[in-house]
Amino acid sequence: MCDYSLHAVATRPAEVGETIVTTTFRGTSTRGFASEADMSVAVCLLPGTELAFADNVRYDNRWIWTRTINSRVGKFGKIDPHIPDRHHDAIEFPDGKYVLVTQLVEGQRATVLQLPVTQPISEREHKPQIIAERPTIARLPIG
Repeated sequence: MCDYSLHAVATRPAEVGETIVTTTFRGTSTRGFASEADMSVAVCLLPGTELAFADNVRYDNRWIWTRTINSRVGKFGKIDPHIPDRHHDAIEFPDGKYVLVTQLVEGQRATVLQLPVTQPISEREHKPQIIAERPTIARLPIG
């Protein structure tokens, strides 16, 4: 939900419709998302969360260059979760490319479009419900 290096930072889950901002959190070297209202709290995203950025997405390697992805929409996910002690949070773009969240340039705004369904599959299965008892129509004998 939030990258391993943000465990010492206050966090909360994302909400549909809110605007989040990329930032570096105090006491860490990790970038992530925060609410416009409180930049000290990390906003955590579930894999599958869809985002719409205000502008084309910019990312860097913190030393030499900054690059731009010609896309304003992306889906949050995890990469290489089996490898410990590294950043896993990433944004995947429609062209299949991804960027680690910690590489996103600070100050970019994104709107949370949609959160993933988190119910277990068994609860998502359609279960018919009886809305109301229907009266039975009886045939009357003719004649």
